[in-house]
Amino acid sequence: MNIPQTSLTPRTAEQPSLLSIVCPAYNEEEVLALFHRRVRKAMADIGQTFEVVFVNDGSRDTTLSLMQQIRARHPNTTIVDLSRNFGKEIALTAGLDAARGDAVVVIDADLQDPPELIGDLIEGWREGYEVVYAQRAQRLGESWLKKKTAAAFYRVMRNIGSVALPENTGDFRLMSRKVVDAVCVMRERHRFMKGVFAWVGFPSKAVIYDRDPRAAGSTKWNYWKLWNLSIEGLTSFTIAPLKFSSYLGFATAALAIVAGIYYMAKALLVGDPVAGFPTLITVMLFLGGVQLAVLGVMGEYLGRIFNETKARPLYFANMVLPAEMAEDTVEAKTENDSPVLSHTGVAVSEGVSVPAYLR
Repeated sequence: MNIPQTSLTPRTAEQPSLLSIVCPAYNEEEVLALFHRRVRKAMADIGQTFEVVFVNDGSRDTTLSLMQQIRARHPNTTIVDLSRNFGKEIALTAGLDAARGDAVVVIDADLQDPPELIGDLIEGWREGYEVVYAQRAQRLGESWLKKKTAAAFYRVMRNIGSVALPENTGDFRLMSRKVVDAVCVMRERHRFMKGVFAWVGFPSKAVIYDRDPRAAGSTKWNYWKLWNLSIEGLTSFTIAPLKFSSYLGFATAALAIVAGIYYMAKALLVGDPVAGFPTLITVMLFLGGVQLAVLGVMGEYLGRIFNETKARPLYFANMVLPAEMAEDTVEAKTENDSPVLSHTGVAVSEGVSVPAYLR
């Protein structure tokens, strides 16, 4: 929901002094160069000083090599090479940790979210909003089933979640440094970043746009991964499944009591010459299924408690190559107390050849 304009203080600056564009990538060799070229053009059109923060999430193709070639040509590029595939939510966190701008844009490399929209996000930032998120009017290139299941998920989270998730909104958004620092303080291992972005609060505004199909390559999100992400969202920001399990248990017990009274009265009044085996096995299977379902819900929460109590770092990195920016354009980033980065000091080799399509 947009905060009323009267409660905001417009910023005096026309643009952030440095804009960090965080892009997690996993096997995006087919689209990475085109993505970077469109970002450069979009920033040149609005005259915005920027850095691109690439996070290589354990890619198995030439994604990392392309990132290094881009950085050799364009030094305002940060590379965070994670030690393995940690998943998009953790990779996004690593990118936010490395971002140094006083405003940060989160965007995917597949170009479904157009970099040209960043100018509109900056306009919302200039109005005084701390978060400006891109809300999809249309989801082109996606199946009917995916659209319906996504709509159902947002509806469920809106009705039972502890925070209101903006409908039809992904990770594509601009956040002020205040919001990024708040998000980076939250170090839970089971991360649902859309929920984290909503949970920290702060004045926010929606910018409506039409989402494009992927520019190249194929999506890394199958329905199984999307289902697991939905479970993360439900269990990270609400205990409604536990409450539902309790209500289901009480309802089943009440039904069993009513059924017991009915069969007892029937036996006393009219008799019951033949014991009903189908009824017995049906009741047993029903009660057993309810018990297993309740235990499964409890197990989901217990497993998350187990993982959180180990307090492991969220990720490790093979190398972190900061962007080379002019000193007067980079503001110092608030340090996080959690030692989550593993720097190896590996630098891009001198004399890396740069293909023509990166120039």
